[in-house]
Amino acid sequence: MYDIIIIGGGPAGLTAAIYARRGGKSALVLEKASFGGQITYSPKIENFPSLVSVSGTELADKMMEQALFQGADVELEEAISVEKAGDVFKVTTDFSEYEAKAVIIATGAKHRLLGAEGEENLVGKGISFCAVCDGAFYKDKEVMVIGGGNSAVVEATLLAEICKKVTVVQNLSYLTAEKTTADALIQRENVEVIYSTVVKEFVGENDLEAVVLKNDNGEEITLKPEGVFVAIGLAPENSAFENLAQLNEQGYIVADESCLTKTEGVFVAGDCRTKQVRQIATATADGAVAALKAIEFIDR
Repeated sequence: MYDIIIIGGGPAGLTAAIYARRGGKSALVLEKASFGGQITYSPKIENFPSLVSVSGTELADKMMEQALFQGADVELEEAISVEKAGDVFKVTTDFSEYEAKAVIIATGAKHRLLGAEGEENLVGKGISFCAVCDGAFYKDKEVMVIGGGNSAVVEATLLAEICKKVTVVQNLSYLTAEKTTADALIQRENVEVIYSTVVKEFVGENDLEAVVLKNDNGEEITLKPEGVFVAIGLAPENSAFENLAQLNEQGYIVADESCLTKTEGVFVAGDCRTKQVRQIATATADGAVAALKAIEFIDR
């Protein structure tokens, strides 16, 4: 029996563990893949307070070290379901079962991948997902943005401010983003949009070397951007918790800055909840809030 079980070992989950232990509560962090979550794909982070520059892996290690130092337990297991029985929550994983007085869901959200050849191998090695996070590394360079929706247009607009050239690749014959925003992007002199085209292959072993594109007519072209930003949306993984938390149409858990769900004793933190800004700093803030609310719930 734990006071708090935290599902997800990214910045939100690890911060929640630190605050839970500081609040005198026993805490278990369950992570199905790698502790640190999506930040481990970032080769360099320069917008996290107190650290001028740090790799995502190093930052994840520091957060993990701090959570362990505070006395949190961690297990590399996937939470399959959470059931409430009276005042106790039973968390079933792919290996075991645990009980807790409160649960914090911090499963994050994964960037959608294209599924093109070579893509997974080059994430963090020339393929990025966040212009705010990684755009500065490509100042005065040529980059490519994949996608034509609102998120892609916003990414391309941010990059166009600092990059020499931005090539937007859209699989449709038009941009699906809001017209005003899309029109403003197209009018920029350093922006080119390639329509009705998909990515066939990302070329490179240790670093991105080229991108092979294929249009609707079957014609192929190879370009050599110095960086690629895939912006085709995020995918939260919250289906296992829909019995305890309300999900919106995109699958995010409905909650505001209080991090409360519809079920007493169940809290949510980080990118898996409804919010406008998804950054490491906002995830850690959520982790702190969720843990403090969970402590308050248990004490009450």
